[in-house]
Amino acid sequence: MRITKSRAARAITAAVAVALIATGCSSERDSDNKSDGKKDTFVFAGAGDPGSLDPALASDGETFRVTRQAFEALIEHESGGSEMVGGLAEDWSSNDKGTVWTFNLRKGVKFHDGEAFNAEAVCANYDHWFNWTGTYQSSAVSYYWQTIMGGFAKNEDKETPEANYKSCTAKDENTAVIEVKEPSANLPGGFSLNALAIHSPKAIEEYKKQDASAKGDAITYPKYSQEAGTVAGTGPYKITKWNKGNKEVSLERFDDYWGEKAKVKNLVFRTIDTEEGRRQALQAGDIDGYDLVAPADVKTLEKEGYVVPTRGVFNLFYVGMSQEANPALKKKEVRQAIAQSIDKENLVKTQLPEGGKVADQFMPDTIEGYSKGVKQYPFDTDAAKKLLKKAGQEKLKVDFCYPTEVTRPYMPAPQDLFELMKADLEKSGITVTPKAMKWAPDYLDATESGSCDLHMLGWTGDFNDGFNFIGTWFAGYDKQWGFKDKKVFDAVNAGSKLGKHDERIAAYTKANEVVMDYLPGVPISSSPPAIAFAKNVNPPNVSPLTQEVFAEASFK
Repeated sequence: MRITKSRAARAITAAVAVALIATGCSSERDSDNKSDGKKDTFVFAGAGDPGSLDPALASDGETFRVTRQAFEALIEHESGGSEMVGGLAEDWSSNDKGTVWTFNLRKGVKFHDGEAFNAEAVCANYDHWFNWTGTYQSSAVSYYWQTIMGGFAKNEDKETPEANYKSCTAKDENTAVIEVKEPSANLPGGFSLNALAIHSPKAIEEYKKQDASAKGDAITYPKYSQEAGTVAGTGPYKITKWNKGNKEVSLERFDDYWGEKAKVKNLVFRTIDTEEGRRQALQAGDIDGYDLVAPADVKTLEKEGYVVPTRGVFNLFYVGMSQEANPALKKKEVRQAIAQSIDKENLVKTQLPEGGKVADQFMPDTIEGYSKGVKQYPFDTDAAKKLLKKAGQEKLKVDFCYPTEVTRPYMPAPQDLFELMKADLEKSGITVTPKAMKWAPDYLDATESGSCDLHMLGWTGDFNDGFNFIGTWFAGYDKQWGFKDKKVFDAVNAGSKLGKHDERIAAYTKANEVVMDYLPGVPISSSPPAIAFAKNVNPPNVSPLTQEVFAEASFK
């Protein structure tokens, strides 16, 4: 997994962890079989714990992997692809300006608590989010609402964006109309986010009785989001238990589901935070599948007969720089020197799965708006040294944060990647102080607050629009980067409100060129993450958006 002297120690730890899993869960796995010999429980291992059972309070893939099975949005993506299709809305349309969105809803849909789905339920959700107060207005809690719809009915912080959401109207039982103030590139894609999936109005009334709270950067989420029993969606599975001690979330097939019923009765998501641990658990028969397969394990597992499909490229890995954390980074020559110090080709060749690509901008080449004319910063240690000398920073010192206990689709082995980049930077004369942090909440909080000079992060697209990448980072001031440059912000936002497709794509292309001329950070790579399944599994269609629907999975 990681190219360090402690690899052996971690491998032993992983092996012990797997042994404990096998021992502690043997009775449970034995009970997964019906009397006719057919398994009725599918166990899938992820790399990290979910943060919440309410997807509206989340912004991470491990949470959405779980909640996506239980909650559905108005719009979904086609199975295994990025094309938007009907979800809880059979179809949708907008006015010419893109400010009024009409959704023709499915009939006969029920929530897990027995409540009926209708237009009033849709509006109950959108109005609930719009009227959040207190800690719910923190960007750490309501990230996606603020990204898609702006702020709230009454913003309590001057840094909170102005609300773009205007209203939701139940035109009739099966027609919901959502109106926004200004057209946005985030729509209609935002309507497909699991963070904006629809909950039972009855459940929402219970949600309102509980508050989130914050102490410094530490968030305490409401009790309902941390225990199964209250949340209620419309998906093919309903959440029945969250055993945090065992790092497992359990779901059960929802027999009143409006669409095709789940093929396996029970679904369990288990956290195993090392690549070795997940692979060994699959080989031992303790799990039926796992995500984020180590690139070196793909061919081995395939030779052993496991099913190891690879997702399409739809992500970006980067090194971020905080100009507020380290004023030396305000000098463009310093940022250029860091970019030219990193051997991206070597990172891709040695650390990423087959099909990985070197990135030269903050968008993969699979997204419209990718530019072939961005400024290039080729690997050149000598050039980097000259740039540092020119900037008067020949003895540059940086703190470099990296995460532990996690694997991400764009970042297969964080410590390996860090060690290689640290060595590259030191060859240019840069003194690097490592800062290892647990992924959640420490690392995510540190990067969001801009307290790391350098850090490693990435992004898997939510939907197929260029603004979902560059707009995520550079549409305005962000503590993660700590810079204010109107030219960058204006260029990134230029296409966000253009209705004509060709004009918007041209604006994104130009924006990529402006961003890379400024160079706020270093785009490193894009990669096709692999996912593995047991030999007796018919896997679900794998998604470039990492949006697998496990109701499709079955046993042979």
